[in-house]
Amino acid sequence: MRVAVKFAYDGREFHGYARQPQLETIEGKIVKALIKHGFIEDTNESHFRSASRTDKGVSALCNIIAFDTDISKKYILQILSNEFTDIVVYGIRDVVPDFNPRYAKLRRYRYYTNGDNIDSERAMSTANAFTGEHDFGNFARIESFRNPVRSIDNIVFTRNGNFLVIDFYAQTFLWHQIRRVVSAIIKVEKGKIEKKDIIDALENPNKKVDFGLAPAEPLILKDIVYDFDFEYGNALMKKIKEFENKIIKNI
Repeated sequence: MRVAVKFAYDGREFHGYARQPQLETIEGKIVKALIKHGFIEDTNESHFRSASRTDKGVSALCNIIAFDTDISKKYILQILSNEFTDIVVYGIRDVVPDFNPRYAKLRRYRYYTNGDNIDSERAMSTANAFTGEHDFGNFARIESFRNPVRSIDNIVFTRNGNFLVIDFYAQTFLWHQIRRVVSAIIKVEKGKIEKKDIIDALENPNKKVDFGLAPAEPLILKDIVYDFDFEYGNALMKKIKEFENKIIKNI
């Protein structure tokens, strides 16, 4: 049997998501718990996979793991939902044997930035330059084996108190992509660059420019969408909004 598990975490408490020797990471802590409770023997045999590997400091209200196990999903959710204080496990689902959570239909990231002295309409106009398919070579940390061409479906702006909230929707994102896009948008707002500079950087990716990297802590992986729904513990779901409020309170 293969199961997918849905969870949230405060990324500021860890050295990033992906497992690293001698460092506490989200993935590492979860894998230790799975092995401790006998849900898996090791990550290779269980075909353990994660949906997204967030950077150090980045939090999530939704990330997904999948693994093969003989243990009932009800028991797994019961145990894992009480296992951690800095990770909230709140959903589970039986999935097909070859399910890999990396292949999602849509990912949604949310960035909180200080909304003071930011013209929302102008910021939206700047953000429009990034929607659609582009070579993001100047707006991401590109690994040699990854294609820098990505498509951002939508960028939505809302206000939440003093925050300007920016939601990004796409199937996949590159390393540092959102934080570099946010940095560029803010630089336009501060008059340090113009929108045409962004358009030029997108149209000429081989002409290297650097518009900076926004801080990691205000970035949250908000949701990951598949063609199925998870089964949730109702009491656990109530914790998720509280969890987001706790994260943004300290930004």
